[in-house]
Amino acid sequence: MKNVILYFFLVPVFLFAQEKENDTINVKASLSLTGFYQGGNVETLIFRANSDFSFKPFKNGLFETRNSYVYQEFGKQKADEDILSLNFLRFNTNRKISPLLLGFVSTNFRREIDIRYLFGAGATFQVYSKKKDWLKFSLTCEYENTEFKQSNFNKDEFDGNETINTYRGTLWVSGKYHLFKNKVILSHESYIQPSLERRNNFRWRADVSLEVPVWKFLNFKINYLDSFESVVIQDQRQEDSVMSVGFTVKTY
Repeated sequence: MKNVILYFFLVPVFLFAQEKENDTINVKASLSLTGFYQGGNVETLIFRANSDFSFKPFKNGLFETRNSYVYQEFGKQKADEDILSLNFLRFNTNRKISPLLLGFVSTNFRREIDIRYLFGAGATFQVYSKKKDWLKFSLTCEYENTEFKQSNFNKDEFDGNETINTYRGTLWVSGKYHLFKNKVILSHESYIQPSLERRNNFRWRADVSLEVPVWKFLNFKINYLDSFESVVIQDQRQEDSVMSVGFTVKTY
């Protein structure tokens, strides 16, 4: 856990230094740390880290990576540890419709996922853009490979194989809005991701946050994350929710 936290700290600092050395790289980076702690009869600890950065590798191109880490502990016993890395290479980002390539990697302790990776492509449609505010939709298609620690699932047809492969189609909705004369920032990213081969294999995820600027490079943040997977290990719940509060440090 310490190595992961250190990674989230060092990446934005390194990128900020690079941006100062060469402004033409046009790097943007941010780090948010949020959590929740409750003592008493049952101690509860929730920690979440998000590290985002982007840069322009070539004209009209944009590379983005969004990395998150979630850790939960109840009664001093680990309940969850989730790592997710979302990576995008976008082309012609100055246009209303722009193509993209994507690659995801994730692990999940509670869901007993050793590793999951997706590779695919699609297009982004810019619905609204005004100053700092924007709303986008994306449609993508991916190939997914998920390796579980066991092969007994809540749906019998998947039993007997620790690895599940499928092609998926994904609808993304994301946006950011500066409200009340920039005193509050609302941002969201959600997607629904059904299998193109089996309609009972699908998932969705919604990530919503409110930020209040404290300083030019520092925001107070409230974050809510909700996720659902239809295919899980037997006796596991399909839906997870996490509410956390903390701060965001950014370079822009």
